[in-house]
Amino acid sequence: MELQYIQNLIYEIRSQKVMLDYDLAMMYQVETKVLNQSVKRNIKRFPSDFMFQLTETEYQFLRSQFVTLNEEENKDRRGKHSKYLPYAFTEQGIAMLSGLLNSDIAIEINIRIMRVFVAIRNLTLEYAKNKDNKSLEERFKTLEDANEELLKDINDLSEYTRNNLDDIYIALAELADKHKKVAKVAEKSRKPIGYQHYNY
Repeated sequence: MELQYIQNLIYEIRSQKVMLDYDLAMMYQVETKVLNQSVKRNIKRFPSDFMFQLTETEYQFLRSQFVTLNEEENKDRRGKHSKYLPYAFTEQGIAMLSGLLNSDIAIEINIRIMRVFVAIRNLTLEYAKNKDNKSLEERFKTLEDANEELLKDINDLSEYTRNNLDDIYIALAELADKHKKVAKVAEKSRKPIGYQHYNY
C-alpha cells in the first residue's frame, strides 16, 4: 500500500489530523463494525484526544470536499445513507488500535500509517520553518528600506541645516557690518562731553 494513498485518507478535523474508522477497517481488512466493537470493549484506552465521533455537519462537509467519500468509491465503506456517524482516530488513537487488532496485517499497516504521520509532521515543521525564514527576510527588507529612508532624511536634513547655517552666518556678518557703520555715524554726530573751548 502506497504511502501517498494513506496520506490521502488523512483529514484535518478540529485542528487535528485524523483517519476515519471505515478507512482504517478497509486497510486492516476487517469490517467497520468489528473495528468499532473492539474499540468500545476497550473504550478506556481511547480518550477524546485519541478518538471522537464526527458531527453531522463535519461529516457532510467532508463528503462535499473529498472525492474519496463519493458514493462510487464507497461500495465497501460507509455510504451516503449511513445510520451512524463515523469515528475519527488521531495518531495516538491509531497507535492504540494496533494493540487491539493483533494481526500481521494490522501491525504492518500501522507501521506505514505511523510513518506517514511522521512525514506529514516533518513537512509541517519544515514549512513553518521556511515560512518563519521568509517572514524574517521580509522584516529585514523592511528594516533596510526604513534605514535607507532614514539615511536619506538625515542627509537631506544635514544639507538643509548647512544651508541654514550659511544663511545665518551671512546674516550675522551683514548685521555686524551694518552695526559698525551705524556706530561710526553715531560717533561722528555725537557732541563732545566736557569743557568746550571758544576762541574769541
